[in-house]
Amino acid sequence: MSLVFGQVEPAVFQAYAFWAAVLALKMLVMSILTGLQRGSKKVFSNPEDVKPGGTVAYNDPDVERVRRAHRNDMENILPYFIVGFLYMFTSPSVFVATNLFRLVAAVRISHTVFHVLVPVHKFRGLSWAVGFFTTAFMAVRIVLHFL
Repeated sequence: MSLVFGQVEPAVFQAYAFWAAVLALKMLVMSILTGLQRGSKKVFSNPEDVKPGGTVAYNDPDVERVRRAHRNDMENILPYFIVGFLYMFTSPSVFVATNLFRLVAAVRISHTVFHVLVPVHKFRGLSWAVGFFTTAFMAVRIVLHFL
């Protein structure tokens, strides 16, 4: 079987590309969700965006909850994009790599659900931890592989 870039198993690249795209779409949805929350609460961050009956505010709890979830995505998904990409070059098994990519996507989506839609701290924290340590595992594998 031919290897992408001469070193990456095509099935591993396909899994990474698919789940990275899912997470990118998830992050884009967070931008829309923030806008919808601002519109429904009539709370805007720029004076020129204020609609009749609205106000400029930076402390609405509902808007801030969505923004915090989005910021958490940026703090965790963006590094995962880099680490996941580099992990492909460590010659992981297709089964392991595919399931690690799936796991990160699943827990990042569940983190948002438990942060924004159904606020449950225990499950939100567990989702974050699983994603964080899965990414850290891949990063350690990269370091050891290229040591």
